[in-house]
Amino acid sequence: MKANDMESKRFDKALDEFIDLFNNLEADTPIIQFGQDVIKNIELAKQKYGDEAIDEKINAVVREMLSWLDLEADAKAEENAKKDDED
Repeated sequence: MKANDMESKRFDKALDEFIDLFNNLEADTPIIQFGQDVIKNIELAKQKYGDEAIDEKINAVVREMLSWLDLEADAKAEENAKKDDED
């Protein structure tokens, strides 16, 4: 059985509602909470230099900053603390 135009529109609307519901089930929380001034400057930079260029620059800066931290030692310390709590 083939759907007519009205049935197709109703199905499309129902499907859109279902997708919206699914997308809203879990709140999106950003990994980094940028200040409004930083957000404004990122938006201006993206307009001037393009999304890809600015995304690459931000990733490079964050990657470099994270390389200064001993993240593996911190993860091992947390894992050991959890094991101690379980004992």
